Amino acid sequence: MTSTCGSSVPDFRPVTWSIRHAAAPTALLLVASGALGACSAEEDPTERVAAAAARLATTLESGTWGSTDLAVPLTNLVDLPRVVDVVAVGEPQTTGEDGPRTADVTLGWAWDLDADGESDWTYETRARLHEDDEGAWTPEYDERVLAEGLGGGATLSLARTVPERGDILDGAGTPIVTDRPVRRVGIDKTRFPEGASDDDVRAGAVALAEVVGLEDTAGYAERVLAAGPRAFVEIITVREGSQDVDLAALEGVPGAVAVPDELPLAPTSAWARPLLGRAGEATAEIVEESEGAVQAGDVVGLSGLQRTFDAQLRGTSGLAVVRTAAGGAESEVFAREPVDGADVQLSLDTAVQTSAEEALAGTEAPAGLVAIRPSTGEVLAVANSAGTEGQNLAALATLAPGSSFKVVTALALLRAGVGPDDVVSCTPDVTVAGYGITNYPDYPATHLGDIAMTDAIAQSCNTALINARDAVSAQDLADAAAALGLGQQLETGWGAFTGSVPTETTETELAAAFIGQGEVLASPLTMATVAASVRAGAAVTPRLVLGPEEVADGAAATAPAVPLTAEEAEVLSRYMRAVVEEGTGILLVDVPGEPVHAKTGSAEVGAGDSYRVDSWMIATQGDLAVAALVQGGGHGSIAAGGIVEDFLRQVAAR
Repeated sequence: MTSTCGSSVPDFRPVTWSIRHAAAPTALLLVASGALGACSAEEDPTERVAAAAARLATTLESGTWGSTDLAVPLTNLVDLPRVVDVVAVGEPQTTGEDGPRTADVTLGWAWDLDADGESDWTYETRARLHEDDEGAWTPEYDERVLAEGLGGGATLSLARTVPERGDILDGAGTPIVTDRPVRRVGIDKTRFPEGASDDDVRAGAVALAEVVGLEDTAGYAERVLAAGPRAFVEIITVREGSQDVDLAALEGVPGAVAVPDELPLAPTSAWARPLLGRAGEATAEIVEESEGAVQAGDVVGLSGLQRTFDAQLRGTSGLAVVRTAAGGAESEVFAREPVDGADVQLSLDTAVQTSAEEALAGTEAPAGLVAIRPSTGEVLAVANSAGTEGQNLAALATLAPGSSFKVVTALALLRAGVGPDDVVSCTPDVTVAGYGITNYPDYPATHLGDIAMTDAIAQSCNTALINARDAVSAQDLADAAAALGLGQQLETGWGAFTGSVPTETTETELAAAFIGQGEVLASPLTMATVAASVRAGAAVTPRLVLGPEEVADGAAATAPAVPLTAEEAEVLSRYMRAVVEEGTGILLVDVPGEPVHAKTGSAEVGAGDSYRVDSWMIATQGDLAVAALVQGGGHGSIAAGGIVEDFLRQVAAR
């Protein structure tokens, strides 16, 4: 200990205030040695006491106390640091005139119980200082100095209440993702007979792994053996009624159980899965990143919209500090009620999404479909085939849209003076700066030569459009795309690619762009927006998240430089109807309901062994716009067109 001006400064040993696991409660240690300072008699005694009070607050905040090793019985604060702020409040009250004096100090405490950096539990306690013969002030120990409710052998513990998780709702406000019954399948080690050997346990674990189809049977068996003697080691979670696992077969597996539980789930395991994502127990990484908001065992969003909007869906945990008296009686000294999670409402239409899922069900290749309501921009369906392996191809693909983009090219040419009845030259091939371009295989010879622009769009003649390119610049093409909603910037809160069209190109790049190749990129969402814009007569902004207000899309799309006019939209609509009545989309001509307008597309991708032809189709029917993509689907309308036809027929039937 050193002394300055008669003041002694204790040699403190700070100890971090920390949370300990409830299974092995370890107290928080407050350690220090020495008095809280002395000064010469010439100093103002009021200032000396105030300084001593401030030093006491500082030492308590750092986790130290006086000269005695003391234990603060705050248990069940699990695994994270808690920030404690202690300050001396007001002026100390000093008593005694002759001989040693005492001073009562008020201390203000603030605890951060959930490690979010904000104070949760605040209160005041009192401490008494004693002045010794040398003028040094020493605190008198009393457990009540440390926290409310202490003294007489009482302890304090932290209780946590998990809030109800919000639902994800469809456009009608009906829960899409809500708690649904599941079975947690695993090995319960307490179900083995007493004296069971490790070999017995291993055999049960391997047998269970084989029943559920897990390849790494040995790895699961090792996890089971490494767990405690009363542990339940989960291997898979399945929906109630699911055929993925033969639960009846578990009866013959030693130690195997299927524990009933609930998890937030969509109507089926595949239903909008890449978009919605999934929820489950928090990973170690999520717990660490949450800064105390999430603890092990909490259900959180793990992917997709469940992850994106997890904070809103999860809510805020409740907290309570509970005093347990020496006799076991409990009482709350602090409580913060849980705040249940907020529902997140999407624009999805359950019937339309289900139709999209069923239309894609038989497609093994990566494929995606997006449906939009043109009058509002609401996204009604975002569906992906199993071949996407969980990727949201429907909204995130960045691929050439092929001839489905010719609706954009037709608008650019219309603005350059090439109308539906104007004659264009559909040659067998065209050479641009030494690069040869042909029509798709099996292009009908009867539609070669000088044909009307409407016929060129209906039959999807590449060369006719490229031969008319001199009147259109790359910027003109990009402006036409923007007029149809392509490339707009959205504040969506969800992953979405709205397309891109280059504004500066070489001659060959522009020719490729005319037929939706080269640097033109799109997703099914992009092309559904284009189709919706034709139907609406103005650029449509897709909307998916409707509420709550703080997480809703809030699209920030800027107006196109050259907006679409009603007259232009009417011409484009006529082109798309001709595709169905007499062109490449004739398979849609007898779809029940209002007339269908469409445009087919094929896009060549890659070269050599990686070469493929992607199949596209866009269509509108009434207040519905749809776009479908099948990677590797080939030329013609069979792949994507068949999906769109199936989708529209199912929507009409519902």
